[in-house]
Formats: sequence, C-alpha cells, structure tokens
Amino acid sequence: MGASKLQIHSKRTNDIALIAKVFAHPARVAILEYISKQKDCICSDIVDEIGLSQPTISQHLQVINKAGLLKGNFKGKSLCYCINIKRFQEFQEVFNSFFNKTKFNCC
Repeated sequence: MGASKLQIHSKRTNDIALIAKVFAHPARVAILEYISKQKDCICSDIVDEIGLSQPTISQHLQVINKAGLLKGNFKGKSLCYCINIKRFQEFQEVFNSFFNKTKFNCC
C-alpha cells in the first residue's frame, strides 16, 4: 500500500476522514456503543460483549484510539476504556459543519 499524503489536506478534511474510518466498520460502532454505556470497561469485557477475538477487538480499539475517541487508565494489568467526550464533541462539530457548509448540487 502506498504512502498517504495527509499533509496536503486540511485538518478539517483529515478529521472527517478519521471519524469516517472509525464509523465505517460495524464492529467499531458496536464497540463505541458498548463503551459509551459503561462507566469503564476492559478489553475482555468488550470481547465478551461483541463476540470477536481479543486481537480483533484490540485492532479496532487502536483505530478508535488513533482518532482520540478513547481515554484509558490502568486497573491492575488491564487497560480500562471510556469515551473521550471532548474529542467526540469536536468530531460532531466538524462533521456537522461539513454537511451544513457543503452545498450539494445534484439532480
């Protein structure tokens, strides 16, 4: 796979692409939905709830975390996840502004 030229795009455009990637997979949507309903949870809780393998869940968590949508702290040897509300709200604003400012000219 070739290198992506993210630097040629605006921060807004990159943010929209990043959030779209998070929501482009049903497993990531299910993971976010599950985490949002918990005070905090560990990867094994997510594995039990979603029904995918631990490595697969970890890969999806990496994509979600790269977008900044997760916060985590250690509880013993386990990382406990919760939603980064501030970052989620930032993404909501960017995504909403895209649809509010973009003029669609189609038939």
